[in-house]
Amino acid sequence: MDPAVLREDMVDSLESEAKGRLTCGNLSVAMREVPRHQFIDGPRAYEDVQHELRGSTVLSPRLVATLFEALEVNSGDSVLIVGAGIGYTAAVAAELSEAAEVHAIDIDRELVIIARQNLARAGYREVLVDCRDGAVGLTEYAPYDRILVEAAAVEPPRPLLDQLAPDGRLVIPLGVRPQRLVAFNPLGPLREGPSVRFKPLLVEGEQAGAIERNRTMREDIERAQTADRTRPGWELEWLDWSD
Repeated sequence: MDPAVLREDMVDSLESEAKGRLTCGNLSVAMREVPRHQFIDGPRAYEDVQHELRGSTVLSPRLVATLFEALEVNSGDSVLIVGAGIGYTAAVAAELSEAAEVHAIDIDRELVIIARQNLARAGYREVLVDCRDGAVGLTEYAPYDRILVEAAAVEPPRPLLDQLAPDGRLVIPLGVRPQRLVAFNPLGPLREGPSVRFKPLLVEGEQAGAIERNRTMREDIERAQTADRTRPGWELEWLDWSD
């Protein structure tokens, strides 16, 4: 079947009274424009389901709609997507902002390559995708009018809040499963949204295929430093300092 027809059916379903996940007219237009089949191979491209790729969750269309309803991207906004994944949400952001300035980051280098390829194939070459720790953000292009975090945390990372424009908005799932989708401005929370389920925001070393978990490595270093500071000195008395 024609992908354009499938795309129309997908958005019509999200706007239906039964689902009611899509109420913003601009978002409806954007999701009708983005060729989702360029990001997801096979017949599942326009199904309202989510699945896994390299340990990363490919979000369902209804969850994408929920995120962007909370984010409220306007034409001309600069946008940062934390958790680029396959690149689909970055493409939706590009449509909403009219490709003003959209950046995406992901901690998984292979996913960054996949997102770049997908975005280029779908016609969104202007979207910059970089390999970064999501909790650190992308300071080079800050401030951002909108930041979307596609992973859960106990509280929003301070560096991301610092990269918001004065009237900017950050949307992030907060808490352990299930989480709440919460919107923030630089001063604090704006409003709490629906219950959602996201995987936790990873730090460098925790992504798929990583050899070593840097969080453990950091803890080992901290323990060693603490031990050095607390040694009374008797451990070294056996050394013959005259040699």
